[in-house]
Amino acid sequence: MQQRTLGTGGPAVHPLGLGLMGMSEFYGATDDVRSVATIHRALDLGVNLLDTADVYGSGHNEELLGRALAGRRREEAVVATKFGARRQGDGVTVDSTPEYAKQAVDASLARLGLDHIDLYYLHRRDPQVPIEDTVGGLAELVAAGKIRHIGLSEVSADTLRRAHAVHPVAALQTEYSLWERSVEADILPTARELGVALVPYSPVGRGFLSGAVTDLSSLAENDYRRVDPRFQGENLRRNLRLADQVRALAGDIGITPTQLALAWLLHQGENVVPIPGTKRIAYLEENTAAADVTLGAGHLAALDTALPPGAAAGLRYPEQLMDRVNN
Repeated sequence: MQQRTLGTGGPAVHPLGLGLMGMSEFYGATDDVRSVATIHRALDLGVNLLDTADVYGSGHNEELLGRALAGRRREEAVVATKFGARRQGDGVTVDSTPEYAKQAVDASLARLGLDHIDLYYLHRRDPQVPIEDTVGGLAELVAAGKIRHIGLSEVSADTLRRAHAVHPVAALQTEYSLWERSVEADILPTARELGVALVPYSPVGRGFLSGAVTDLSSLAENDYRRVDPRFQGENLRRNLRLADQVRALAGDIGITPTQLALAWLLHQGENVVPIPGTKRIAYLEENTAAADVTLGAGHLAALDTALPPGAAAGLRYPEQLMDRVNN
């Protein structure tokens, strides 16, 4: 299996990682036993980039990963977690100060049960805090041995460039999929130029491109997609036509729509490492098989025609959250 590298001199990882967020919240019922089994199966398959954050489940997600890795499985994993999004009552605030980074990393290490974190992301950036200050603080954590590599999430190309000038950035995590292609304008080219890995989250459009979601009635009451603008009203009806085209092309190739969406991302460059999330072994295995799919020039052209940049209807987050991305 061909591996990919997170940044220049960073860890080698499977072309696909595993997003753990849904194992704690946002996407319906959770089951810790089943989730741990899924993490173990991922490692069995060589899927070693495991992505969590301190805010997921208010720490539960990191504790879950810590339990899954306890014992001999730690050395098989590349553990990525994040700081900067802080739960305040029912809401979330952003704190990207270096002082908070130093506090948050110790709390994450304790929940994970680890002596170091392989990849530590700034989850969201406060524009009032210079990125140079944040990355300078993270560089001190690298020097202290608490983290191995620095990552950023949802920052602009300019912010990435400024951050990388302070200390090498191994990975930039952002939303990227067939229905969210805005990063192609300048963020993806800048990451490629700097030797930074791009780690797409929601690479199947929050599950939409799988074709499994056709109306909100099938979703749990606490499922985030019930408030996602792209799943609402006329936006949903327009986006279903996009999903139909993905399903049709996947059928022609003989793979699932999910595999097509992931394979398309893997064809966008060797520095692209998607992290599809799932709680189920069957979906994990389906996702992982996408790494073996080769798409021809005709397939890629057909997808570009069917889902060009800007094709999806609706904002990718509720309007009040859009000021927290790409800044």
